[in-house]
Amino acid sequence: MAKQSLLQGTIILTITAFITKILGFTNGIVMANVIGSEGVGLIMMALPVTGLLITLTTIGLPVAISKLVAEAEVKKDHQRVKKILIVSLATTSIIGFVLVIGALMGARFFSSFFLADQRAYYSLIAVIPIVPIIAISSVIKGYFRGKQNMTPIALSQVIEQVVRIGFIFILVQWLLPYGIEYAAAGAVLSGVIGEGFSLLYLLSIFKWAKRKQFTLRHSFIKQMSKGKGIFYDLLQTGLPTTGNGLIHSIIGVFQPIIITQSLALAGIGTALATKQYGLIMGYVIPLLMLPGFITNSMSVPLIPAISEANEKGDLSLIHKRTQQAFRIALIVGVPSTIILYVFADRLTTIIYKAPEAAILLKMMAPFYLLQYFRIPLQSIIIGLGKANIVMINDLMASIFKLVLIFVLASNPDFGIHGVSLAICAGIVLGASLHFFTISKLIGIHLVLIEFIKVILSGVMMGFVGLLALSYFSGEIKSQILLLIISLSLSFFIYLLFLKSFKVISFRKK
Repeated sequence: MAKQSLLQGTIILTITAFITKILGFTNGIVMANVIGSEGVGLIMMALPVTGLLITLTTIGLPVAISKLVAEAEVKKDHQRVKKILIVSLATTSIIGFVLVIGALMGARFFSSFFLADQRAYYSLIAVIPIVPIIAISSVIKGYFRGKQNMTPIALSQVIEQVVRIGFIFILVQWLLPYGIEYAAAGAVLSGVIGEGFSLLYLLSIFKWAKRKQFTLRHSFIKQMSKGKGIFYDLLQTGLPTTGNGLIHSIIGVFQPIIITQSLALAGIGTALATKQYGLIMGYVIPLLMLPGFITNSMSVPLIPAISEANEKGDLSLIHKRTQQAFRIALIVGVPSTIILYVFADRLTTIIYKAPEAAILLKMMAPFYLLQYFRIPLQSIIIGLGKANIVMINDLMASIFKLVLIFVLASNPDFGIHGVSLAICAGIVLGASLHFFTISKLIGIHLVLIEFIKVILSGVMMGFVGLLALSYFSGEIKSQILLLIISLSLSFFIYLLFLKSFKVISFRKK
């Protein structure tokens, strides 16, 4: 099983993320056409529970496993890798068993008191089988990440989406005559089945990959009894990662409440406040996050790559990996920011038919550039063994954001624009804290000339985009075609300048 470089792993996961996004979009269209908005609403009520179950089942172990396996690989310590897997499987299995029992016993109560529609109970029950599947697959994925082989993970994600779409047709059509609630549960169960097929593929690849190094069947209990140190090492990274996930979940619950209440204090009616909240969270943020799948893909192989270099004590390699991460984030972030700013009016009008969201998009786009750096910065800190600092930094940034939302949004002079500014301020603070943390831990050596070259390429890209819009607006009546042509010319100029400045390189780093 060949180890992949940081760039190779990023490219593989980026391509897969793009494919799965398309498949996921297709999945959404299929569900909307088969079960309608009512059925989709029932599914959406069960989804937050899915995320919570996955967070609690894995307790951050995929990240911790990838880090520890990468460190063990440096020393060729296959027995330590075996112990890591055994302890992880035992831990997630025990937690999964407890969660399944608890979820089955509490599903009726939860759906009756916390869900807006009690029919969502069936979707809630349908999602529970995902727990034992995730318990095993999360460990195997962590192992492959630690081995710096992203191909099995990438292919498993594609398999999961393809199987899900196929079973939606089968189960939903079969259950629809019994009621919309059963059809919605069938759609949820389709996702669980997709995860099951994905796990079967991972297990087959895992069995082949480890066959010459170790076996898990022999002395399982014996290895468990000797795994206290491993368990502690896993929790050292896993618990802060879980804590960070729970923090974001809790913040996600309170944020809409604080926003709507603050806007009410500013004299904005409930209906208008809900609409304005929808503009930011439903229209603007998705556009800002759209290019993020590339930096998210990079963050996965970045953790074991940094962990491996850190275990070797190779500071120069850590700096090299950090510089690679910065370069990718910059090359992705700059054109995304320019496009979202220059084409804001047309994007929000064509995609959402909401031109009023353009001003919010223009306001947030320049600040959101730092979010493309924040994700890899977080992975670097975790790779250095400081996951607890990531949790603290994110907690501080989240609390600061919520407080600022209340202060600004409740002021009639700011209103919804205050919400935008507060979210941007939270991003700036979070990225800055991560940056200063890395600077303190290992120092940061930035190649400023590369930043200048990429930014200059982005500026020229924006200039050409404006010219294209102005020139072709009188010639092309279709706004969609005008946008596509302008974007294509802009991208071409951006790539041309990157190539001429020798920023783009296909050499293996």
